[in-house]
Amino acid sequence: MAVAQETAPPAWWRRPPAVVAVVVLILGTELVIGWPALAGALQQLRTPAWNWVAGAVIAEIASMGSYARMQQALLRGAGTSIPVRRHVALAYAAHSLSATLPGGPVFSTAFNFRTLRRYGASSAVASWSIALSGVLSAGALVLIGAVFGILTRSTGSWRTLLCYMAGALIVAFLVRLVARHPQWLMGPARRLLSGVNRARRRPAESGHTRLTTFVDQLRSVRVRPADLTLAVLLAVANWLLDALCLWMCCIAVGATGIHPAPLVIAYCAGMAAASVPIVPGGLGVVDAALVLGLVAGGLTSASALAAVVLYRLISFGFIIGTGWLVWLIMRARAGTPRGVPA
Repeated sequence: MAVAQETAPPAWWRRPPAVVAVVVLILGTELVIGWPALAGALQQLRTPAWNWVAGAVIAEIASMGSYARMQQALLRGAGTSIPVRRHVALAYAAHSLSATLPGGPVFSTAFNFRTLRRYGASSAVASWSIALSGVLSAGALVLIGAVFGILTRSTGSWRTLLCYMAGALIVAFLVRLVARHPQWLMGPARRLLSGVNRARRRPAESGHTRLTTFVDQLRSVRVRPADLTLAVLLAVANWLLDALCLWMCCIAVGATGIHPAPLVIAYCAGMAAASVPIVPGGLGVVDAALVLGLVAGGLTSASALAAVVLYRLISFGFIIGTGWLVWLIMRARAGTPRGVPA
């Protein structure tokens, strides 16, 4: 008969009470050290300049509108016309799913795709539009960071900007080339699909017909240069208007000791931190990056903290809350799309 082996008790630092005590000790120490800055931030938040707060809200709404119009320009250039109000509603709802749910980008992409299909876009056009929207948005943020980094003399010379621009042009050229010749992807895509089928113990040819149909649809996608140019400009406007919201939040709490270029650099650092999906909405990660960037740009800790809290109340609280309300309305009108949690 087998004799059960006694397991050794876990080390003291692995026991739940010890972990809780260490966390409470760290948070308590941080609260004591940062209490003067926190008290100053709370004092500034009690009496903000409400006209600047209203301006920040308008800038954030305009930022969301720019993103929606960017996606509209891409779809219109591909031959699919959807009213802008539907794009705006979709932008709010998809953003809220992405920012608040665990694994939000997956749910957001599925919701975006199925909604565009319901609005009349083909599978290829919807997939292409969602993918290119992400590429343009990320490229615009990199370009903005490079330009303002040069303006603050923190990234060498104009040759740095030229390298970024050359990289962006190469990516745009490759995307356009692949869009014109999607059959180039057929071989690798078929091999990948066959490998997935083997892993799932399905026939090797399963799904190949649908893949061929999708590529045939993608081959018909042609975007007019004017619409693509407009989409690029709207992608840049989306980030700059969001940064304008942060700047107005600084003014609203009386934090006027920072120039636009360092502020945009701090903003780009915060948005880069948001791209790492550690926690929903980047809570804590984005805020810390923004505060550190604003302090490095010349603000006091109290002013930077107050400005970031106000900015996050608008860009996260107000926009996300509105997005969930829009999602509930869309769900009530059309039913919950598959792949999105009820």
